[in-house]
Amino acid sequence: MLERVQQQLNYWLTDPYFDEKTKEELRSVQGDEKEIEDRFYKDLAFGTGGLRGVIGAGTNRMNIYTVRKATQGLANYILKNGDPQKGVAISYDSRRMSPEFAKETALCLAANGIKAYLSDTLRPVPEESFALRYFGCQAGVEITASHNPPAYNGYKVYWEDGAQVTPPHDTGIIADVNAVTDYNDVRTIKEEAAKAQGLLVYFGSEVDDAYMEALKKQIIHPDVIREMADDIRIVYTPFHGAGLVPVTRVLSELGFKHVYVVPEQRDPDPDFTTLEYPNPEDPKAFKLALALAKEKDADIVLATDPDADRLGIYAKDTKTGEYMAFTGNMSGMLIGEYILRERTKTGTMPENPAFVTTIVTTNLAKAVAEKYGLHYVEVLTGFKYIGEQIRLFEEQHSYNYVFGLEESYGCLPGTHARDKDAPAAVMMLCEAAAFYKKQGLTLCDQMLRIYDEYGYYRESQLAITMPGMDGAKQIAALMDKLRANPPKQFADWKVVQFRDYETGKTVDPATGAEGTTGLPKSNVLYFQLDKDAWCCARPSGTEPKIKFYMGVKGTGLEDAAKKNEELTDAVKALL
Repeated sequence: MLERVQQQLNYWLTDPYFDEKTKEELRSVQGDEKEIEDRFYKDLAFGTGGLRGVIGAGTNRMNIYTVRKATQGLANYILKNGDPQKGVAISYDSRRMSPEFAKETALCLAANGIKAYLSDTLRPVPEESFALRYFGCQAGVEITASHNPPAYNGYKVYWEDGAQVTPPHDTGIIADVNAVTDYNDVRTIKEEAAKAQGLLVYFGSEVDDAYMEALKKQIIHPDVIREMADDIRIVYTPFHGAGLVPVTRVLSELGFKHVYVVPEQRDPDPDFTTLEYPNPEDPKAFKLALALAKEKDADIVLATDPDADRLGIYAKDTKTGEYMAFTGNMSGMLIGEYILRERTKTGTMPENPAFVTTIVTTNLAKAVAEKYGLHYVEVLTGFKYIGEQIRLFEEQHSYNYVFGLEESYGCLPGTHARDKDAPAAVMMLCEAAAFYKKQGLTLCDQMLRIYDEYGYYRESQLAITMPGMDGAKQIAALMDKLRANPPKQFADWKVVQFRDYETGKTVDPATGAEGTTGLPKSNVLYFQLDKDAWCCARPSGTEPKIKFYMGVKGTGLEDAAKKNEELTDAVKALL
């Protein structure tokens, strides 16, 4: 390993392919053996969704060279397995180097004879998915590291259906990326030449306009919005990211009159200066938004992450005067339950409707879907698998997708995009807020009504960070341990089924009976527990973490919270 590190360092320091700025950065850390090892002990992994890593010089970093290398692999795959004439749509968010990485991606594709449609400014993930379909592209790339800290950036790859790549394209692209072993084999072209050859085209407002129209088609009660728009007060923060323009535009065009944007977090800022962590899952990230909400007496507080695919919310509880935080499961189900109920009531539910979630999303989703008679599908973690279901429904002429959500603060109403869509979620949530306020209810009131009707579900997540080469080994060892000796009990909960998605097998611990998961291979372990509880272990695909997801069902809010804490403690005891 040390030999590889030294060889790669010497190559980057001496080969004329790498620019002087890159070499200066490497020389500045040359005495730090641990830092050099982390930069070069491996190539930055091109996973099933693309790249994500710390920005910097080295094979295990995000830089123009690793981005070009990944793009050459993608180009090679498209030339063999797709239609290069269809082109590739490319967008980016507000992170460091995002515009540069997007342009390098476009120029590498152009050098391979593949037309690049490049966004003329930052745009969110859902609009990238929409733009790809708008232009009829073969593939798409969004430069983003989602909600990761400022030091990170990433590279998400989409296929022609608008969803992030799934089998067989994900593994095929990975193989072609890994086959590019010499940076000097990577092609690029000057921007002027690419434009002259018609291989580089910038896109802008025409896609924005079409995306807005697609969003507004999801609205169920435009009359209620018009009636209540002056009575709803909304505080919104884009967390210095790509959500500002689409979110404020759609709310304005729908007629909402009192939308207050957090001024300190309004403008794009790659350093996320006002935030420790630009993640709507982090309560600390809402400090400025909640202060503005109290000043404006807002009904709801909304935050989108830097690439605007995730939505976090707080809503005012008029009984206490305080703002209540909603988990991704809660906000997603608030939107989903509203859509299912009102589409059923208004006769706008399509035939053979379907509701799609992931295996780590709340069991409340199944209860609501069953009440309204929707076909219910659970897929692996990752919204790309939800997007894949939309394509499969269309190809098989089987079901009509209505709504999908995952626990990590992402959902998608409609099929205009094939990835989670925070502007669409904002729009539907604000419609729901107007609808309930007309009835004298807050979103907090409605959430309690949902629990009262369907059951008191509660979920949580435990994430353990293990950075570096040693951390990767520790995570692998922990998964191997759980796989080889799966626990049969978590505190008072018995394991009634153990699912290993890596092997595709299920086991009933009581009888030893085996079955199959019916889902693609993935390094995930799932423990179905009695009393409607569950636990799932999964290494993160984007961060050096192992994550444990848990869910319980209680007899009331306090009972559910108590049981959830007990299950979390039981998981900690295993570690």
